Amino acid sequence: MIVYLDNSATTRQYDQVTEVMTAAMRDLYGNPSSLHAMGLAAEKEVRRARKSIASSLSCREEEVVFTSGGTESDNTAIFGIARARRREGRRIITTKVEHPAVLEACKVLEQDGYEVVYLDVDDRCRPDMEQLKNAVNDETILISVMAVNNEVGTIMPLSDIAACKGSAVFHVDAVQGYGKVDLRGVRADLISLSSHKIHGPKGIGALCVRKGVNLPAFMVGGGQEKHRRSGTENVPAIIGFGEASRLAGQNFDQRVSAMGAARRRLLDGLRDQISDIRINSPEDGAVSVLNVSFLGCRGEVLLHTLEQDGIYVSTASACSSNKKGRSHVLAAMGLSDKEIEGAIRFSFCEFNTPEEMDYVTEKVKTAVERFRRLGSYR
Repeated sequence: MIVYLDNSATTRQYDQVTEVMTAAMRDLYGNPSSLHAMGLAAEKEVRRARKSIASSLSCREEEVVFTSGGTESDNTAIFGIARARRREGRRIITTKVEHPAVLEACKVLEQDGYEVVYLDVDDRCRPDMEQLKNAVNDETILISVMAVNNEVGTIMPLSDIAACKGSAVFHVDAVQGYGKVDLRGVRADLISLSSHKIHGPKGIGALCVRKGVNLPAFMVGGGQEKHRRSGTENVPAIIGFGEASRLAGQNFDQRVSAMGAARRRLLDGLRDQISDIRINSPEDGAVSVLNVSFLGCRGEVLLHTLEQDGIYVSTASACSSNKKGRSHVLAAMGLSDKEIEGAIRFSFCEFNTPEEMDYVTEKVKTAVERFRRLGSYR
């Protein structure tokens, strides 16, 4: 049996996505910027995909800019606003638990003389709103906060943040939230998306740039994407992203319900059958993520043991797991070194079943008990 529970890292493409991409690679090989019929045919399908993504965010079609993924979208938003508004102020506000695509960009800007305020979070990974209100001033040009935390699943209070942003531009990294929580009512100026988190292809993403936001091009050249992001469009990937977005929206309630059922079954099983664990994800978090610390175990060893049983999980964000050191998210939440060392992230998709979760619970219990005996846990 194979049970894939690393869906926050990446997802298996929908079969429908693979099919439309294969057809596009075979038949729609014209350049969307070309004026002949083959170019126009490719451009028509790119526009169809753009419309699907715009609909999922309740934004205008022309506000959707295709990128190479979530990292480029985050970098484009942060560096672009810093450049566009550098004469208006030099303060940027974010949180201590953002994705490295945001945190590393902020570090670069600090070296260039920008002031970055990193908001604290509580033990449920919720940002300190009083600290945010006190940090917003006339020098604040950008606030960047994720929609859903990628390690523990906390849903950030985006409406409350938008209400106190003042004149600052509000950027939301929605890479983990897209397709798992409803983003249509989010009052953000910039929203980052990634295709491969919703069963679309890797290497394609989008940035929603609300009308009126001055965002200089991050990549210049031929002027594609209305001069916002030059480079010949990756037509098959864009079409695949559009199809994944359509399917995710079409089946939103069923998908969320299925993920929630799997998460509840696993959570109940782990609580009932394994002692001395810490649930790091909040009860009201996104149904796609469950982070648990197994005291007396090393998460990395547990990960590889479960892999032998066909169960695939992670210890932290896949985008930063190759870096040495403990999880910056769990550390910011106040967990001890031992709690961080024993943490595992289970992340779900609609294909996971409650029956699979019983199998996972059984294998996790066996592994944890064995490691604790070997380590003289008691």
